[in-house]
Amino acid sequence: MSTKEKPTTLAEYIDQLWEERRQETMTEEESHQKHNDELTSPTSFTTTEENRLVMEYMDQANVLNISKRDKRNGKAIRLRKFFKSKRNQQVEVYSKHGNHRIYTQGKVSTIGRDFIMLTNLKNRFWIPYASIDSANIPFDVPNYTNSHQHYIYDNDLRNKLLHDFGKTVAKRDILKQQFFEESLQTNLASWINTWVEIRLNTNEKQSGRIVACQNNYIHLSTFQTNQFIQIRTISYIKTLRMLSIIKHFFLNVFPF
Repeated sequence: MSTKEKPTTLAEYIDQLWEERRQETMTEEESHQKHNDELTSPTSFTTTEENRLVMEYMDQANVLNISKRDKRNGKAIRLRKFFKSKRNQQVEVYSKHGNHRIYTQGKVSTIGRDFIMLTNLKNRFWIPYASIDSANIPFDVPNYTNSHQHYIYDNDLRNKLLHDFGKTVAKRDILKQQFFEESLQTNLASWINTWVEIRLNTNEKQSGRIVACQNNYIHLSTFQTNQFIQIRTISYIKTLRMLSIIKHFFLNVFPF
């Protein structure tokens, strides 16, 4: 009569793993990856550089597949992925304004949930994803790697994020962009008192100083009037320089 084997306890199983680990033969690459004496398992049967390439390919393929099947948000998913890979780099964007097409070139500054913000030496531009026809890298601008996009975290910042995440992130715009995707309305609310020119999808243009941005409306104030514009009707926004503001003032005060 056969005797029933005694079940292996967790402690005995771990000891068995340690013994097998000590006796196994490691390749040169595996020995380079081992930085401590913990029990680990390889992420793939391929080499590390091949595994990295496969992961990048799978990530891009997943984004394309999701964007093709999600008819409503597919365009925004593709654009967010593209702009995130070009953060702080020069890009060119073709957008539509009614029956007109606008060409904008600038550095990727903020990547929002439903918009992109570009900057150059003179102006700042907000372009909703719904208005973008295409985006690309300028022909005469080199394509850099993504390593320079990483934000440097010091130990003090790390501790603040661990113990007071909300308050720490709320104080820094760059951390907001790192952890959250702002909507166009939320971002414009942080630019109160900024003079802007807004183009609507009805071929109209409105200019003024941002007073408030809430409840899906942006409130603009000029020298004599107040305007309330629905966020969903906006196709393009750019900041106004001082000379343009002065010109706008004289046209309102001394109309010809």
